Amino acid sequence: MPPADEAAFMDRALELAARGIALASPNPMVGAVLVRDGKIIAEGFHTYEGVRHAEVVALDAAGAAARGAALYINLEPCCHTGRTGPCSQALIAAGVARVVAAMPDPNPRVAGRGFEQLRAAGIEVSVGLRELEARRLNEAFGRWIVSREPLVTLKSALTLDGQFVLPGQRAATRAGARKASGKQTRTKGVGTSESDRWISSPESRAEVQHMRHASDALLAGIGTVLMDDPLLTDRTGLPRRRKLLRVVMDTRLRLPLHSQLVRSADRDMLVFTRAAETSPKARALRRAGVEVVRLRGRGAKPDLVQAVAELGRREILSVLLEAGATLNSAALAAGIVDKMRVFYAPKVAGAIARRAGTKSMPTTLEAAKELQNVTMQTFGPDFAIEGYFRDVYRTR
Repeated sequence: MPPADEAAFMDRALELAARGIALASPNPMVGAVLVRDGKIIAEGFHTYEGVRHAEVVALDAAGAAARGAALYINLEPCCHTGRTGPCSQALIAAGVARVVAAMPDPNPRVAGRGFEQLRAAGIEVSVGLRELEARRLNEAFGRWIVSREPLVTLKSALTLDGQFVLPGQRAATRAGARKASGKQTRTKGVGTSESDRWISSPESRAEVQHMRHASDALLAGIGTVLMDDPLLTDRTGLPRRRKLLRVVMDTRLRLPLHSQLVRSADRDMLVFTRAAETSPKARALRRAGVEVVRLRGRGAKPDLVQAVAELGRREILSVLLEAGATLNSAALAAGIVDKMRVFYAPKVAGAIARRAGTKSMPTTLEAAKELQNVTMQTFGPDFAIEGYFRDVYRTR
């Protein structure tokens, strides 16, 4: 059991690292804390635009006081030259006496070699303090750096009786919902109060926005777009280095030119399709600022595995899947989902909502996919269940 102050220093490093959410990608989020005589003397965290790594930011702030100090950091210092020089050599040159790291760097170019360099220079190295927290913080980077594919998280919202709604988390009655046609609709006998229009609490909806903020891309199906006419944006107001990429799976290019997605497109809209890229509709979408990419497919459907690979090629580290039963089923069947998070509202929807069942439910219990490392959190009156289908730090 580490001393309380050691744990506190690592917690501070993790807190600093988290300041890089939406600002560090495609690099990992890293925070560094320099400690001397039991007191913090300098800190640093990494952002992609800031270029300098967290260790170097802290070393520059500490100056000569770094000699003999201990560094607390959530990720192994790099030992190769990229946009910057190796941090391991910077720590050695500064005379740091001890490095306490939460976890090794999953980057194959590092993967323990940074620690080896530090130990060879006589620096004491300790690894593993707050490792679970560190792995979770950089799981998207870990997924991408070992496979060049993004971490895919499936998010959904349910009532206690298994009813579900689509990505905007509006009640399935769509009372007062905006249609892609721009017209307003109203379901007979159903009110239009906020509680009628949303299945989940304000706290849950705020958490979903934070999930969007932490993601590089949001993936939805054309059915969701036609039904809800969503914007699919990050509405946290928090800074991000690059815009949230809004991605739509649209087999036949049915995306309306007057939809909110198209009208708001600004180099942040991508459509995967099976339709011809030279069709009049494709050309019209491109003129409106939407990128259209034709994928191979099985039958009429675009290949989801190929879509994920293409996003990874574009240095998209994390994808939030906000879709309905059809695309969710296809994603699960294709094996592209790494992680699942389901928000439950303490409500019983009865017959007014749609069943959460997918089009390809397993016929036997043995065929069901089992989540690992399951956790639960509460958000106001709601609760969310989260789990993983695989170790995201390994290739599929």
